Amino acid sequence: MTNDNTKRSVNIGKAALVAVLLGAAGGRLMAQQAVVTPVMTKELADVPGKEALMLVVEYPPGSSDAVHRHNADAFVYVLEGSIVMQVKGGKQVTLTPGQTFYEGPDDVHVVGRNASTTKPARFVVLLLKKQGAPAVVPAQ
Repeated sequence: MTNDNTKRSVNIGKAALVAVLLGAAGGRLMAQQAVVTPVMTKELADVPGKEALMLVVEYPPGSSDAVHRHNADAFVYVLEGSIVMQVKGGKQVTLTPGQTFYEGPDDVHVVGRNASTTKPARFVVLLLKKQGAPAVVPAQ
């Protein structure tokens, strides 16, 4: 269930994600882009000015993200396939179904990709962020 403000903030986040993905290829269209599906946005009544945004992300085989950040607490839960994640200064990890990953508000996500070139991967992302802020922003 969403309201007009929710739809606007989700659209901004999706547009930012597409910009990040396209930017990774120096303006060239990547072979296969991640598919991001907003599931829910909910204002956090007990934390004024914050909201939770839940997304399902599907990485097609061989898909990867550009370097980005979320300016949010980001919780990842893998549903299927295998993904590789790393934040700047952190260790690169390969995650399989049932495993989790966390990014803090100051983290820069330097590696985000499907570990397979033949099978898709799907995962849930829960972002706890400022209301109306984009879900994804480019970073260096």
